[in-house]
Amino acid sequence: MGVEQQKPNLVDQRSPHYTGTQINYFHVCKRKLWFFSNQIELESESDSVLLGKILHDYSYERERKEIELESIKIDWLDLRDGVIHEVKKSDSVEEAHEAQVLYYIYYLKKLGIEGVKGEIDYPKLRKRVQVELTTEKESEIEETLKNIEHIIRLPSPPPVEVKRSFCKTCSYFQLCYS
Repeated sequence: MGVEQQKPNLVDQRSPHYTGTQINYFHVCKRKLWFFSNQIELESESDSVLLGKILHDYSYERERKEIELESIKIDWLDLRDGVIHEVKKSDSVEEAHEAQVLYYIYYLKKLGIEGVKGEIDYPKLRKRVQVELTTEKESEIEETLKNIEHIIRLPSPPPVEVKRSFCKTCSYFQLCYS
């Protein structure tokens, strides 16, 4: 199978590039996205984030070779079959994880790298989820990018959304609920 390269589309490369974290946060909480994107970063204080980093660092040590391209960080790319991997500790926000991996595939495609697929690895759950960029998913990513641009340019954070079970472990909990 492998990864095919084509000439990059320079028009698309001039558009804003977001991080995978921003894509993820867009699907988890718009307010969290705003805080993070406006340099209000509290993740370094979070035990949950620390646990995720430890899991990330020690899972799949032999396979994992983190790749950083401009604003994205891919946990590892298996060149034999053209699959990018993203390691997550829980599948509680699987939609956000899928969007993040789709964005990485989309990003690579815009750089002229075709034929890439994705996989989300949940080592604690012993679960893997396959991700493939379709035309429909590509349109969703493009709409997400427009929405992210709008949200991060707001003069103040969006209002608190409905309180969800994972809010209590969020590093921004105090900013939203105190």
